[in-house]
Amino acid sequence: MNVVANVYRGEKVESSHLGHIAVVHPDGTLLYSYGDPFRLTYARSSMKPLQAIPIVETGAADRFGLEPADLSLCCASHSGEQRHRSRAMGILSRAGQPEAVLQCGTHVPRDEESYKQLIREGKPLTPVFSNCSGKHSGMIATATHMGEDVSTYHLPDHPVQQRILDVVEDITGYPKEKIYMGTDGCGVPVHELPLANYAWAFAKLAKPEVVKSPERQKAIQRITDAMTAHPEMVGGNNRYCTDLMTAFKGRIVGKAGAESVYCLGDRKTGLGVAVKIEDGGARAINPVVNEVLRQLGIGTDGPLEELGAYTNPLIKNMSGSTVGRIETVFTLEAVKQSLRA
Repeated sequence: MNVVANVYRGEKVESSHLGHIAVVHPDGTLLYSYGDPFRLTYARSSMKPLQAIPIVETGAADRFGLEPADLSLCCASHSGEQRHRSRAMGILSRAGQPEAVLQCGTHVPRDEESYKQLIREGKPLTPVFSNCSGKHSGMIATATHMGEDVSTYHLPDHPVQQRILDVVEDITGYPKEKIYMGTDGCGVPVHELPLANYAWAFAKLAKPEVVKSPERQKAIQRITDAMTAHPEMVGGNNRYCTDLMTAFKGRIVGKAGAESVYCLGDRKTGLGVAVKIEDGGARAINPVVNEVLRQLGIGTDGPLEELGAYTNPLIKNMSGSTVGRIETVFTLEAVKQSLRA
């Protein structure tokens, strides 16, 4: 079995998580893997940096004066903190659109204080609290800029989503006629591809000069610079994405996805990494990503120490006593296989 992490209670293994890992060079060579690197996977919110590329390429970002922090929020699964909500509302305002246009739905935000304040004030949850409101605001701004129907921007056949599909095909190196599209939790299309192609996509985000189009290179650079300069917008307080990019000081661009997916690109080596925990359980993903980085020799000079709370984390009971731990148990296997058709 391709076990990536064991969960201990005391010194006994209580549960195990299976997983899949792909590490890809910017030239499209699969270098390392574990489990099935070609597992068909929905990367979910890990694809937000790719979904943000048309915001720049269409000119919407410039027309509406989107700052780097705004672009970072467009790539976010944010916690619903005040700084996140105000930026999302700011993007909509500059596009001349109301919050009601958001088609992402809503949910209780991760930021407990924001939710408690809402309860104290007797106000309802609205779409801007959704962790995807930044992404949707960027899509709405793009549709507005292009003179397209704003009420249907989230549907698969809308030009906003078709531009994104073209980007996904280009950056992942996977033909769009093979891409199956489901519907994400926030209502927009989500793309199913082999895990290794997601790793290749993040290798290209890390080294945009390998992308053919000079304009796309610039758009990617602008988006990844925004994410690494403003990691607090991508997640929030005590969030792995934010802490990872903060610890690596601009070297790593990373993004989590629902159902335990993580994708990252190392801007120094150009390596792209994609990880999928088979059961979708979130508790194993961050320890596994840290271990992948350690085995690749990335961040062993300090950043991984800063991220120590995510490495083999302790399990505590309801009274705060340590009763176990999560421990990674895999070894990456060397591979040399081209992903190019």
